[in-house]
Amino acid sequence: MEEYKVTVATGTSEYSGTNNYIYVTLVGENGQSARTILDNPGLDFCRGAVDEYKVCSPAPLGPLLLVRLEKQRYWVEDNWFCRYVTVEPPGGGVALTFPCYRWLIGDVKVEIREGTAKRLCDDTSPQLLAHRKAELQERQTIYRWTAWASGIPKCIDAKTEADLHQDVRFDSEKRSDFEGSLHYAILELSLKKLAIRFGKSWDDLEDFKRCFWKLKSPIAEYCMEHWKEDWFFGYQCLNGSNPRMIQRCKELPGNFPVSGDMVQGSLAPRTTLDKELKAGNIYLTDYAIMDGVPTNVIRGKPQYIAAPLCLLYEHPDQGLIPIAIQLGQTPGLDTPIFLPNDPPLAWLLAKIWVRHSEFQVFQLLSHLLRTHLLVEVFCVATLRQLPAVHPVYKLLAPHLRYTLEINCRGRTQLVSADGIFKRVVSTGGEGLLILSQREYKVLTYRSLQPCWDFQQRGATTLKDYFYREHSLMLWDAIHSFVSGMISVYYQCDSDVVEDPELQTWIKDIAEEGFVDVPTFGLSNKLKNKAELVTLLSVAIFTSTAQHAATNNGQFDWCAWVPNTPCTMRHPTPIDKDAVTMEMIMDSLPDVSQTCLEMAITWHLGRPQPDAVTLGQYPEQYFTEPQAQEVIDRFRKELKDIEEHILSQNQGLELPYLFLLPSRIENSITI
Repeated sequence: MEEYKVTVATGTSEYSGTNNYIYVTLVGENGQSARTILDNPGLDFCRGAVDEYKVCSPAPLGPLLLVRLEKQRYWVEDNWFCRYVTVEPPGGGVALTFPCYRWLIGDVKVEIREGTAKRLCDDTSPQLLAHRKAELQERQTIYRWTAWASGIPKCIDAKTEADLHQDVRFDSEKRSDFEGSLHYAILELSLKKLAIRFGKSWDDLEDFKRCFWKLKSPIAEYCMEHWKEDWFFGYQCLNGSNPRMIQRCKELPGNFPVSGDMVQGSLAPRTTLDKELKAGNIYLTDYAIMDGVPTNVIRGKPQYIAAPLCLLYEHPDQGLIPIAIQLGQTPGLDTPIFLPNDPPLAWLLAKIWVRHSEFQVFQLLSHLLRTHLLVEVFCVATLRQLPAVHPVYKLLAPHLRYTLEINCRGRTQLVSADGIFKRVVSTGGEGLLILSQREYKVLTYRSLQPCWDFQQRGATTLKDYFYREHSLMLWDAIHSFVSGMISVYYQCDSDVVEDPELQTWIKDIAEEGFVDVPTFGLSNKLKNKAELVTLLSVAIFTSTAQHAATNNGQFDWCAWVPNTPCTMRHPTPIDKDAVTMEMIMDSLPDVSQTCLEMAITWHLGRPQPDAVTLGQYPEQYFTEPQAQEVIDRFRKELKDIEEHILSQNQGLELPYLFLLPSRIENSITI
């Protein structure tokens, strides 16, 4: 009788354990073991447990192919999360690891493979080939494409998060924290509203300070003190929640008639606007995409938007500062150009309008569309087309954790017809979809690669552009990591071309996920290793660093609501001299909108208690030493980046730490 030593690891999250019956069968080339119930004295399969058992076979099984796990109900249904199984052959040979990381729900049978990553051509066993095929067929019935709306990337076919398979749902603790923190934020919102309504009226900018209770941060408080200053406005164009808008201005747009005389007072001595344009020191943020977008109606009152143009100058002493703002795309008497030497309240209100447009663009385009919805395409295609043993599945899986559920919740709770955006944001309702569709039409694959993005925008030499410096370091580290990992499994370009599962995967991404986007520029075929490495780097960079850059600071920049208002309740000013504090207060969000903006940006931007940070892989999909070496090198490179960023920020009054590797999650989970 051959005796195998089997170790079974149960998940560590709440409710991972089970009291149901668990059976195991070892399947080898020469046969299979007896179906064995796993039952030691005392409790088995408790949360976090690693239990050992003996499994016998009347004859040697030969090389092990599969481990078959079965769960059967005992009294009541009790789902079980299995992390992995290890099998030590008779005589004490090297133990083999079979990663699982799946829920067993109901009376179910699951077969898992040994952890060595395998492409289709690496498998010769008919049994393993059949297992690959059956796994994908099952997944394709579970994970289906659908169009949430036309003109944006396709998504998972699930009306709510409850429709998702348990394997891609939040863990119990994550779900409780997510819902609990939202309730906490809303409760504080209610208390603030109550206190403010019993206090004095909402009629001065200082009144916004009464919203700063427990929900605040050092940067939010710094923002409250400095938000009116021009240098701080420019700093946010570089390092705020939307650092991808700014572009070099080689010549003034035809619809932005700024003259040299208008801005001369903002320039350094002995220079002119023409000289600075030629020197490459003039920059532009253009919100043309906002022009004509339908506006929201909140509690029966129309809200307002603008499509500003903002000219900025990299001053040798003051840094990047705004020097001219036009609050519409069509110049004219009703669309004046605001300047720093205008009446102070007029200039302040013009900057507020730009920051209001910034809120719409960063939340809906830079954040939702260009990270959440984009990464969801990779999620769905990976689940549908790559078996768990495929090296690319193993590489991507940790970077897709929780993304499907957070996106489902976003569609039902945030941007739905009756969601939070409809209640508080000026583009809520029809506007947010039209805005997303406009951006999707011009979205390019190349713009998702930071090195190309900065070059395209002419933003390679801007000083103190910490977002650019840190994101390029992280891109290089991620690209090197992906390149090293792919080289373990793909020796040459033909290995990529001749991998049918990989080619079906890219076809699903390009033709199903990114449908109807003529300018995107992603081929439906992978022609070499370099293309594969770049594509995977884009997926991982977007789900980690790029998401962190837009998400993690949203409370910092939005908590002081006048700095980044979610809506405006009054039309744009047409007479500079008529701007009063009363007009500003009538334009900014009211008490309820202010409190809700603070509550939601805190809820979405706060650090997650169960966060897995970039480069950490608690679920060990890769078991080969070569792959582990690549992961170790990646972690070392991230540690060096961490030390560099901390050193760079030491002593800075306003630190930029959003792209500190230890603060970047491994996937989009919020």
